[in-house]
Amino acid sequence: MAYAVVYSSRTGNTEKLAEHIRYTLGEEKCIYFGGVPEEVPEAEVIFAGFWTDKGICSEEMAEFLEKLEGRTIFLFGTAGFGGAKEYFDQILNRVSAFLSESCTIQGTFMCQGSMPDSVRQRYEAMQEKTPNDPKIKAMLKNFDQALGHPDEADLKALEGEIYRVWTA
Repeated sequence: MAYAVVYSSRTGNTEKLAEHIRYTLGEEKCIYFGGVPEEVPEAEVIFAGFWTDKGICSEEMAEFLEKLEGRTIFLFGTAGFGGAKEYFDQILNRVSAFLSESCTIQGTFMCQGSMPDSVRQRYEAMQEKTPNDPKIKAMLKNFDQALGHPDEADLKALEGEIYRVWTA
């Protein structure tokens, strides 16, 4: 079955997942691998990956998803904030809303992704102004927990989802 991996990655986290998808499925049947193209690849399955900004995918990925008609899709993404399945499900629901009803979502996967140091610096500056703010403390804790993600456990979980839907 021919497949395409289309992704938008700002810090390399989503790209790491995209590369693992291609590694897992093999390059032989991959007809497109890369950033958001102008034309929709003629693949039986499109793996569409995104980074999360304010709870949704990038504008370029949203525009790509809106072009898809009658396609089988596997959505995957990374989010620096969070790690809870409920939060990831909310993101996936918002992103899947860009797809036509004629598309079939064959599978989904989300995991936490590392954030740039500039984010931690911004949180630290906020903490200097209000040192006892529990929300800022939680944001710093989340930042530290996100370091190193996607990690090997995330990649194994992605693999499991791919095999679950690919062999169905």
